[in-house]
Amino acid sequence: MDLDLTPADLAFRDEVRAFLADMLKPELRQAAARATSVFTHPRYSLPWQKILHARGWAAPSWPKAHGGPGWSEVQRYIFAAECARAGAPSLAPMGLRMVGPAIMGFGTEAQKAHYLPRILSGEDYWCQGYSEPGAGSDLAALQLRADSDGDDYVLTGSKIWTTHAQFANRMFCLVRTRFEGKPQAGITFLLLDMTSPGITVKPIVTLAGEHEVNQVFFDGVRVPKANRLGEENQGWTVAKYLLEFERGGGSAPGLQVALARARRLADAEGHDDPAWRRRLAEAEIAVQAIDISERRVLAALASGANPGPASSMLKINGAEAVQRIDELALEAAGLYAAPDQPQAREPNANLEVIGPEHSLTLMARYLNDRAASIYGGSNEIQRDIIARLVLGL
Repeated sequence: MDLDLTPADLAFRDEVRAFLADMLKPELRQAAARATSVFTHPRYSLPWQKILHARGWAAPSWPKAHGGPGWSEVQRYIFAAECARAGAPSLAPMGLRMVGPAIMGFGTEAQKAHYLPRILSGEDYWCQGYSEPGAGSDLAALQLRADSDGDDYVLTGSKIWTTHAQFANRMFCLVRTRFEGKPQAGITFLLLDMTSPGITVKPIVTLAGEHEVNQVFFDGVRVPKANRLGEENQGWTVAKYLLEFERGGGSAPGLQVALARARRLADAEGHDDPAWRRRLAEAEIAVQAIDISERRVLAALASGANPGPASSMLKINGAEAVQRIDELALEAAGLYAAPDQPQAREPNANLEVIGPEHSLTLMARYLNDRAASIYGGSNEIQRDIIARLVLGL
């Protein structure tokens, strides 16, 4: 893949930079800078999504036929890199990057017409109903029942680690519609309304002290069969397709920004330990490798291919890289990384920060990112996928 930018690419980059300089207001930049997770609070991500949607840029990977900009893989890379460098809030991925492509691939024309515009505008805010208390990395073990009753399914059971379920009005959900035979062959993929009677959302406070994930309980929840994506008992196929996009990369620009932040922090603190600098250089090499690999995946996507097992490789490397960078930043900051100041992390908070501003989010980000090697399929599961599909083991 030719990595040199053409004059047209450079012109596009300048267009993106000018747009970000004009539209990315200080409050949104501060919200992104103080975020401790890949999921920005919708109080800030949704206004930014509406600004992008007005320009036609909310879903960089979507084709024009479905409301996307129809960009090339290079344009998508440029846009992601410039947003990361400008400090733009991240958009919630569950709709734009996950269920949206799944609806394009498996949805009926009526489902596409109804859901895709609402995903783009932010009118529908989605959460993901995959993991259960007894089915995390072993997703095929899920037990949330969906009993057929006329034109509806009736759901009984629970989902766990459901990110932003407290904000979502929609969920894409894997349910069990058949209990005999191979476990994967009895799973169905549903699109459901979170305001349906019988749904209860209970918070789970993370080690970082934040309410980001939840457990969701279903007590006789009725979901119309018209909300099924794909065929009954074929949800595993849809789920695998969706997970390729969840794991499909796009992390390199953010990792590059995190590396630069760690380097500036060390300079500000006078942290000049040679062993630390060596580990920083090793992290930079790893991020460069991720960057090249992601560009290769984007080129494959542009030619009509799916990410395939390469997405598992990127999931492993991206998770390990962000954890490595978090550790470097914590070490450089020293004792001032320890104070827990959740209220001070709010944009425009009228509170005095203990220590320097650059240390405010480090510990919470470190604790939150410990889950990066688990969510979306643990690194152990990703290595198993690579062993089977790439190495033939």
